[in-house]
Amino acid sequence: MKILHTMLRVADMQRAIDFYTKVLGMKLLRTTDRPEQGYTLAFVGYEEDPAGSVLELTYNYGVASYEIGTAFGHIAIAVPDAAAACEKVRAAGGAVSREAGPVKGGTTVIAFVVDPDGYKIELIEQR
Repeated sequence: MKILHTMLRVADMQRAIDFYTKVLGMKLLRTTDRPEQGYTLAFVGYEEDPAGSVLELTYNYGVASYEIGTAFGHIAIAVPDAAAACEKVRAAGGAVSREAGPVKGGTTVIAFVVDPDGYKIELIEQR
């Protein structure tokens, strides 16, 4: 067994696609529009599934915002240099919510960025 995808509801599909592709460097893998059911899907990731896990971005027609909730934590992405990744995100107009540095009580270097819908993304340095 393996994780295939994680689904995130988004308020603006193009804004979300732009963030994940232009700011975080993912590829837009495929889209599906279901007007009769009132939603659009976009799958983004670094590798095509089933080789890698992907994000399913879901836009429900007419919904302008969502409450993230208290149960959701974050998405984690491996990066070679967390500080450089933060600079790249910032330069592309993204928001860094925690600068690169060691995790509390450990040595692993992490950082956090936030997507346009408020979802947290942890950048974990893996050199």
